[in-house]
Amino acid sequence: MPAISGKWEEALKSEFRKPYYKELFQKVGNAYRTERVYPPADEVFNAFHFTPLEEVKVVILGQDPYHEEGQAHGLSFSVKPGVAVPPSLVNIYQELQTDLGCRIPNNGYLEKWARQGVLMLNTVLTVRAHQANSHRSFGWEEFTDAAIRVLAEQDRPMVFILWGKPAQRKKAMIHNPDHLVIESPHPSPLSAYRGFFGSRPFSRANAYLEAHGLTPIDWQIEDV
Repeated sequence: MPAISGKWEEALKSEFRKPYYKELFQKVGNAYRTERVYPPADEVFNAFHFTPLEEVKVVILGQDPYHEEGQAHGLSFSVKPGVAVPPSLVNIYQELQTDLGCRIPNNGYLEKWARQGVLMLNTVLTVRAHQANSHRSFGWEEFTDAAIRVLAEQDRPMVFILWGKPAQRKKAMIHNPDHLVIESPHPSPLSAYRGFFGSRPFSRANAYLEAHGLTPIDWQIEDV
């Protein structure tokens, strides 16, 4: 796994020395050697690589990576071009169209969001093929909780978008009045109709950023 660098590395370096992280690193390494694991090892930390700490404006928390071939690449909810758009992202695009009038693209590749300061972080960063949540016990959540605490300590405007109960449990770590928390049910087909649709997270995030003098996110994903 390529090392985390820049201000993320500075902020998280104490985690790398803790016993839990050494155990986590060993478990992940063994998993890659003995089973099929997603995403590819060199993409595990893409959320941190694509969105430097000092550039984070919006945080979208996911649970764990997609677990089918070719889907996961280190950004929550995103898949690479050429991969079928998963159902949760189909619903995200539908809400985006209703909220901001964005055209629904022909792909699910969200790197454009990440490059504008949208940190798309899963709380667990690896998964065994075809088995959702299979690496939940590895220790990833302790590491990503540390990253969330780092974000919560940033004394600048930031938006946290928490979809579903697992993400909403992280709200207790977010205490800065300069941070906006937007909560709704998860965009999964199982829950989207319980309040995700109509929650308008994208326009609310942009309004908050603009009100604080920051450039809003261009949420439109282009066709490929």
